[in-house]
Amino acid sequence: MSRQAFEKAHRYLNQKKSEMIAFSDYLAAHPELSEKEYESSHMMAEILSGAGFSVEYPYLGLPTAFKAVKRSPDSTEKIPVVAIMVEYDALPVIGHGCGHNLHGTMALYAGLAVGEAVGDISGEIRVIGTPAEETDGAKVQMADAGVFDDADLAFMFHSYAGESFADYRALGIDGLEFSFAGQTSHSAASPWKGRSAQNGMILFMDGLNMLRLHMHDYCRMHAIIKEVRGAVNIIPDLAVCQVETRAPDKATLAELTEAVINCAKGCAVATNTAISWKKFMRSFDSMLPNLAAERLAEETMAEYGVVCTKNHLPAGSTDVGNVSYRCPAIQPELAITSEKMDLHTREFAAATTNEEGHIALVKGAAIMTDIALKVLTKQGIRENILREFKSRISTV
Repeated sequence: MSRQAFEKAHRYLNQKKSEMIAFSDYLAAHPELSEKEYESSHMMAEILSGAGFSVEYPYLGLPTAFKAVKRSPDSTEKIPVVAIMVEYDALPVIGHGCGHNLHGTMALYAGLAVGEAVGDISGEIRVIGTPAEETDGAKVQMADAGVFDDADLAFMFHSYAGESFADYRALGIDGLEFSFAGQTSHSAASPWKGRSAQNGMILFMDGLNMLRLHMHDYCRMHAIIKEVRGAVNIIPDLAVCQVETRAPDKATLAELTEAVINCAKGCAVATNTAISWKKFMRSFDSMLPNLAAERLAEETMAEYGVVCTKNHLPAGSTDVGNVSYRCPAIQPELAITSEKMDLHTREFAAATTNEEGHIALVKGAAIMTDIALKVLTKQGIRENILREFKSRISTV
């Protein structure tokens, strides 16, 4: 039965090659920003519904999120569950410079292919549309809501350049907005009556630079000035900045974020200003590794001639990290170009629509399909992945 399921899934993918490429290129030509992916999500939900999936759209109160489910018929008892996560938001100015058009399409069609096969196996495939990865991270809210809790594996592939690897490690991230409040006054006639919010923020920026000396390995911290209210002849009474802290584990991130908050408090005291802060984005967790699932991904990628590099250090952040603390989860990186280049660039956006990118798209969909079907059909694989997850989560 399982062999028949694999064959049926791959026949579907072979039939849909041109459609898959056209869909990815369409998304590239019509990029939509985080939380505004109305056309992208609607098109995906329509395709899934037409393929016999039970679709909730919108989902969890998120206008551009969806959940699509297809399960083996007459399944009343507990059956294996695989969740495939789909991204489709673009970046300002440069469009799909992170490749969400390509790996979002890859995930969509892998889910559709597995859906074609669930009639021949016992299992459930979920295709989860996860908007706003570049900003607020819908997967965070979904993980908190328990969407992935009963999944034997939740995964997606991410577009990359120059190399492929399964052992992706992500930094956790907190995003805080700090507001310094002061008192306006005439800058020349009565400066002693004012309290400069701008001074508080500038001192804070200097404090952050000093704090960097004491950060743990692989931590990151970056800040941007968002607003200063006033004029050259008016003492500014409001200054706003945003700070992101990143760390390779939850405890270190909490420690670093607390240090940043204490730094802001001290700078407010030093400048006789008031300080307040709030989150401007949901916090992303670091990635909880699952070596068993990573080995499965590496072995399956190798079957298609994709050689994985190894031993990667934490870099960047993703809301898949939050999912990895609720169920086994991985996010392998798949090279869509042999050329080394940075993500979040116009060059990478262009790479998603060239021939090499198209080949990677089709190959990646086949690899994702096989990973999902292996998990659904092989109890030993599921048990190894679950054992690894339980071992890791018990130490957090």
